[in-house]
Amino acid sequence: QVRLVESGGGSVQAGGSLTLSCAASGYKINEFVMGWFRQAPGKKRVGLADIERSGSIRYNDADSVNGRFTISRDLAENTLYLQLNNLKPEDTGMYTCAVASDGAAAAWYADYMFTDWGQGTQVTVSS
Repeated sequence: QVRLVESGGGSVQAGGSLTLSCAASGYKINEFVMGWFRQAPGKKRVGLADIERSGSIRYNDADSVNGRFTISRDLAENTLYLQLNNLKPEDTGMYTCAVASDGAAAAWYADYMFTDWGQGTQVTVSS
């Protein structure tokens, strides 16, 4: 059974950094596409980045993400990561990881293609 558990969120000041983790179980993280998403209060969920089975990485090219966030994975730990640097107040939200465990060619811009989601970890950035 697929299970995703995020951790690492918290409250930081603008300019700070956080490392989010997504511990996966029930499968190997290089079997399927995985992604990170953010949902700010009152807003739609936004895809941030994804990593394919091969390890290829794709980012949301929006200026608010590009160059500040880094997705990575540790196969030995079976864990997906999202490094958040130079955080801004607009980065505040619930960060969730997801996997396309049906083998679909999912991507960060198509959240509907992801089949399994974690419970999320809250990130709050103050100015």
